Amino acid sequence: MNRETPESARRTKTILFVCTGNTCRSPMAEAIARHLAPSIEPEGSETLIRSAGLAAGAGAPATPEAAMALSTMGIELGDHSSAPVTARMIREADHVYGLTRSHVDAILRMEPSAEGKVELLDPGRQDVPDPIGGDQVLYNQTAETLRTLIEMRLREIFA
Repeated sequence: MNRETPESARRTKTILFVCTGNTCRSPMAEAIARHLAPSIEPEGSETLIRSAGLAAGAGAPATPEAAMALSTMGIELGDHSSAPVTARMIREADHVYGLTRSHVDAILRMEPSAEGKVELLDPGRQDVPDPIGGDQVLYNQTAETLRTLIEMRLREIFA
């Protein structure tokens, strides 16, 4: 008889962050979550973290300001390449976080079956403004906001 032990019952959780172009907010969110997850997730768990954009083209790098904001936090962006969000990505994710209410609405229009796992990143229901075109200070502030929100969400997920 095949009995499932607590260790074998653990599975990979997939988290998807979605913004508009996948060159600022969601790549920063992805990198921050990858940085924070190992210290928050239960031992033996795996977390797959992705990002995508509703109006993203494929293959664009993150903005230099996004990479710099992460670097000042001691987080490496890595080899980010933008990706358009797909219905399959949404279906495969356990948790989908839109950066604004309009992102959440668009995700649910794209994949209505995702109701219940798509949420605004901010539990306080505030949008995370797009820093595109802003200065480095704005990117740094956005990254700090993302870090706070992501830490809250990861603690929720793994509570």
